[in-house]
Amino acid sequence: MVLKERFKNSLGSLNSPSAEELRKALASLDIKLEDLLPYLLPADGKPYYRKLIYQTDEVELLVMNWSDIECAPHDHGNSKGWIQVLNGDSENTVFEVKEGVPVEMFAEVKSKGSFFFAPKKGVHKMRSAGRENLVTLHLYSPPITGMKVYDLEKCAACVVSEDCGAWWPEELRQKVKEIQLR
Repeated sequence: MVLKERFKNSLGSLNSPSAEELRKALASLDIKLEDLLPYLLPADGKPYYRKLIYQTDEVELLVMNWSDIECAPHDHGNSKGWIQVLNGDSENTVFEVKEGVPVEMFAEVKSKGSFFFAPKKGVHKMRSAGRENLVTLHLYSPPITGMKVYDLEKCAACVVSEDCGAWWPEELRQKVKEIQLR
């Protein structure tokens, strides 16, 4: 079966899916790294290169090819989702937001084959934690809008445009809204 057909068969009927329905749908794709090699490009000075590979009004599926740069703490707006590690090891750091400022709670390493949940408004950051190239697959519902990226040194946050990832925007047009935290 062609990859796009597999995405449509597993994801196309999802309607306001629960967290568990999302996880089952992502697992049912049974995606291997080799399936996604045509979608992967170098990160070019960013934490990762991301490619949207399937989207409906209800869900979006992205693949990310990571560099050795850590992404910024961020949320996923009003979306929730699951992340699957397809290759390498990912260090996922989870934050609790206290008085508008993310405070690090814990970090854990997830290895190839692992899944982890990104709750609505949950703040985390990721980085490659091993020698192998980190590649992750992300399924969110609804598609991400209003993602907030944090710069803890500046004590600031920025709602970023949909074409910006989990890093402080370099282009003014990618800054939807900048917020001073304290």
